[in-house]
Amino acid sequence: MTSRKIEYWVIPPEADGEFAAAMEDVLEVYARPYDPGVPVLCMDEQPVQLLKETRLPLPATARHPRRVDYEYERAGTANIFMFCEPLAGWRDVGVRERKTKLDWAEEVARLLEGRYADCEKVLLVCDNLNTHTRGAFYERFPAQRARDLVRRIEFHYTPKHGSWLNIAENELSSLTRQCVSGRRFGDVATLQSETAAWSTHVNDTQRGVDWQLRLDDARIKLKSIYPKIID
Repeated sequence: MTSRKIEYWVIPPEADGEFAAAMEDVLEVYARPYDPGVPVLCMDEQPVQLLKETRLPLPATARHPRRVDYEYERAGTANIFMFCEPLAGWRDVGVRERKTKLDWAEEVARLLEGRYADCEKVLLVCDNLNTHTRGAFYERFPAQRARDLVRRIEFHYTPKHGSWLNIAENELSSLTRQCVSGRRFGDVATLQSETAAWSTHVNDTQRGVDWQLRLDDARIKLKSIYPKIID
C-alpha cells in the first residue's frame, strides 16, 4: 500500500458571487482607518473538552519534567468566545458552559456596555452562524435594551468556507497553541482564569494586527472566486 501525505486546507469556492461579495465587504472593513469611536471588532468561538485529573500531578524537578497521569475524568465541555480589535491590538476571551445564542448575546452585550459603552457603533466581523443574529438579543433581553444594543452593531459576516477572513480565528488559533492545547482544565473557572491571563499578557506585549490582503490584491490573487461575466 502506498502512503500518501494529505495536507488539509481551506479551499475557496470557484465562481461564487456570494462569497466574493461577503469577502469584499470584510476586506473593506479591514481597510478602514482606526476610529476609536467606531471600532472594528472580530469574534470567533470554539468548544473545549473539560478534563479532570484523577491523580495529583507531580511537580517538575531538576531531573524530571512535570508528570501527569494518563488517566483523566471527563467533566463536560465549555465554549471559548474570542474577541479582538485588530487595530488597537486588544483581545478579550470569554468562557461559558454553553454556546447558545443567549450566551453569545450576553458576551457581545458585555463589551458593548463595557469597553464600547461610549462608542457610536461597533463594526462586528463574525461568521454567519444561526446564533450570531440580531434576534438573539431580543431572546435574551427586554425589547428596549435589545434595541439599544442592536442599533449600535453593524454586522459584517464572513462568507461560508471563508472563516480565514476572520482575524479572530487567527487569535483563537494562537490561544489554542499557547494556552489550551496539551493541558487539562477540570472546570470553567480554571479555563477562564488561564485564558484571561493569556489575553492580558498578549495585550501587554503585542501590537495591532497588520492585515495584508487588500481588495485589489484579492481580485488578482483570488480571481477564480469571481464569476466570469459574459457580455
